[in-house]
Amino acid sequence: MKKMRIQGGKPLSGTVTIGGAKNSTVALIPASILADTPVTLDGVPDIRDVHNLMSILASMHVTSTFTADILKIDPTQIVPTPLPNGRIKSLRASYYFMGALLGKFGEAIVGLPGGDNIGPRPIDQHIKGFEALGAQVTNEHGAMYIKAPAEGLHGARIFLDMVSVGATINILLAAVRAKGRTIIENAAKEPEIIDLATFLNNMGAQIRGVGTDIIRIDGVDRLEAHNSHTIIPDRIEAGTYLAMAAAIGDGVLVKNIIPEHLDAFLAKMEEMGVQLDYHEDSIYVNPSDHLKMVQIKTSPYPGFATDLQQPITPLLLKARGEGLIIDTIYPKRVKHVPELIRMGADITIENDVIILHHADQLFGAEVSADEIRAGACLMTAGLMAQGETVISNVENILRGYDRVVDKLHSLGAQVEIIDDVEQISITSR
Repeated sequence: MKKMRIQGGKPLSGTVTIGGAKNSTVALIPASILADTPVTLDGVPDIRDVHNLMSILASMHVTSTFTADILKIDPTQIVPTPLPNGRIKSLRASYYFMGALLGKFGEAIVGLPGGDNIGPRPIDQHIKGFEALGAQVTNEHGAMYIKAPAEGLHGARIFLDMVSVGATINILLAAVRAKGRTIIENAAKEPEIIDLATFLNNMGAQIRGVGTDIIRIDGVDRLEAHNSHTIIPDRIEAGTYLAMAAAIGDGVLVKNIIPEHLDAFLAKMEEMGVQLDYHEDSIYVNPSDHLKMVQIKTSPYPGFATDLQQPITPLLLKARGEGLIIDTIYPKRVKHVPELIRMGADITIENDVIILHHADQLFGAEVSADEIRAGACLMTAGLMAQGETVISNVENILRGYDRVVDKLHSLGAQVEIIDDVEQISITSR
């Protein structure tokens, strides 16, 4: 196990470039097995999740090579294989192989999904969609057994009881090669779903309505890639660096951004008093003082993203007054709070509402990144803090943030990845 060591208190400045969207990538890689030709993805982030997914592909005899930010995948020799719990539980988004394998072969055996422990992530809407398409779904020995009828999947009208990104994507993957028309109502609208549909449509799929709450899919027999697909920028990574730049920056330019994907987040930063200069695909964050607290309530896109409530929290601690964060998506996403309190933050939780007050100074401490966005929060807090911060479970950060140490170095941060053994030897001196 490795840790991240941060020497805090030094203002950041310079330029940082955002990588491809993690939440697109982890859907696009499983979607690639639906193709009848090799596939090339451009702008792929160098994160642990990508390497984990490549390992899953290899178990199905799908070759892949990852050079710079280009991932080439050849699914032409794919062999349907049960995906064991061990690999799947290391990566929540690998449950997209359920829809992709069902769409490709008419059956899938996939271990129940794991990932960040931030509260329940039920897959009942996924199952509802698969069954509407004609599949039989059973749960045996901790794995999902999903099997289409002999005549194959058929189109259906599916109304999701709750807006779910995962269910929308999984149903889309299963339906893209089903017979007839599938209509998903109350569908999620996230940009990553549009990105996935663009990838599939460019291979010959017939998907309409993505970005609205009604998606129509007319099944096709074959998908062929003729060009590489460039992944959209990661709006969550972008928001993380924007909040970091406002919290501890002395002028930072964040490049490769689609500002429209961050409207709700940027509106809150401006409400706080952060000065932002907008350009076509970049945002310059001016040094920020005299900030005021705001109330944040997460909601499905285009609302304030649940994945950004933790990364913006350290910035709120700079502000005056009392702030509130209400996460309507994952109300139990509060594991960063006790860690911030260890660093001197004035935060309490009442009935799943996070209540924040101004902190004159944070102090370095040993803290734990128990999930990916909590880790991003603690990175920013460590950079703001006086003294040294050591973050354990840093793998959670590395699995979702592209070349994070290099990017922080480019901004002048003093940060490094160390081994547990090294930390023990330093502590014992």
